[in-house]
Amino acid sequence: MKILGIELAPLHIPLERRLQTIGALHFTYSFLFFGFGMLFFFLYLFFFTNYYLIPLAYFVWYVYDSQVSHKGGRRSDWVRRWPLFRWSAAYFPLELIKTAELHPRKNYILGCHPHGVMCQSHFINFASEGTGFSEKFPGIKPYLTVLTGQFMFPIFRDYFLLSGSVEVSRESIDWVLTKEGCGNALAIMVGGASEALDAHPGSLTLKIKGRMGFIKRALMHGANLVPVFAFGENDLFEQVPNPEGSKVRRLQNFLTHLLGFSPALFHGRGIFNYSFGLLPFRKPVHTVIGAPINVDKVEKPSVEQIEDLHKQYCEALVALFESHKLKYGLAESDHLKLV
Repeated sequence: MKILGIELAPLHIPLERRLQTIGALHFTYSFLFFGFGMLFFFLYLFFFTNYYLIPLAYFVWYVYDSQVSHKGGRRSDWVRRWPLFRWSAAYFPLELIKTAELHPRKNYILGCHPHGVMCQSHFINFASEGTGFSEKFPGIKPYLTVLTGQFMFPIFRDYFLLSGSVEVSRESIDWVLTKEGCGNALAIMVGGASEALDAHPGSLTLKIKGRMGFIKRALMHGANLVPVFAFGENDLFEQVPNPEGSKVRRLQNFLTHLLGFSPALFHGRGIFNYSFGLLPFRKPVHTVIGAPINVDKVEKPSVEQIEDLHKQYCEALVALFESHKLKYGLAESDHLKLV
């Protein structure tokens, strides 16, 4: 039924569908509001109530514990296996496709593409067991790498750490690849926050040509590179038109450089309607994990070695996309645009 052009959700839907919506709601609203909500709540307690000792005590804990986000994190397998994440994966649904083995005696850097508006599939795949990563890749421990700022919000940081997420900093990557033994897989959003601004339905633009940092770290530690492509990630939200050169895009680029995250102007569906809200649309996402590229350790890689491996990685990524695109709803004429 539609009212004023808004398609309303039916009142009577199966319990399974309601649980799936709760799972998607948990991720989306945690991502958007949990961190800032706890920050403002603690500021309120400190400045406007007699409970100022609570945020003060937490600040002491935060200072003491601030290093953990770039020293391997604090994962909880129990939290990662919560039904919430299985419900969230079933909401779209999400599928994790394995094309080759990852051996526990090696370490890996997974290059995840595209970023999407909120990295919905990448979070569920690598920061939870919603799609059964550990069953598909036994002996491999995934780490989702995210912006350092995600670990600056009170309480939210502690919750986020339980997912196995760590900072996407050089210090953090070096720690996991040297201090945590073998069988580790660092999932890195190669396109970064700025790529989220290109996350329009049907978009195949990837920001990768100038992204050499993950290549250098792979060489320095001898970590195999694995291209990962999520078919459908960019279809989960609608964005305000923001072509390169437009006033909207220039403002977004400025704020991205200033704030460290991209202020995408987007909408999805609502809880009780299918037309407008903050929940992602129910569209399938198929994440294909490609075959690893063997990387020999070079402690001080040259510019030429970095560029050669970067070229090899881009070729493997394009080949992965081309070999699966028809299976997941794209046309023969659809091709990646690497910028």
